[in-house]
Amino acid sequence: MPRSTRPGERSRRKADTPHPVDLHVGQRVRSRRIELGMSQEKLAAELGLTFQQVQKYERAANRISCSRLYHMSKVLGVDVPYFYEDYGEAGPSGFAEPAATFQSDPLQRRETAELFDAFYAIDDQKLRRRLLDLARTLAAGGESK
Repeated sequence: MPRSTRPGERSRRKADTPHPVDLHVGQRVRSRRIELGMSQEKLAAELGLTFQQVQKYERAANRISCSRLYHMSKVLGVDVPYFYEDYGEAGPSGFAEPAATFQSDPLQRRETAELFDAFYAIDDQKLRRRLLDLARTLAAGGESK
């Protein structure tokens, strides 16, 4: 009997949406990787994977095993709980929250990563501070000083 048809077993079909925890963990992997200025290729090489596998982990298309998450934490210089931080704050219990909430997260967008990279490519700390002040002013709907 095929594994997916055993009585009483739950299986995850390809059409199912990823679990919100998997989305959150993938997002945290991506944000930490970008924070370190590390490419998907570099992270993949450190983990002995292909960059496509790292992409799948970051999008939660594939789940990250406990041992792989532990290895990622060492490569990315964080403790394992880092990947779960802020998850409970997302909703009443976190697990009842629909996955769509995480998919619309600004940290998942390409332009966020590009903005992050461009911001930290500016060597002058004062200039970075001025740019941050400008962004805050624009976000508030006001004019720059």
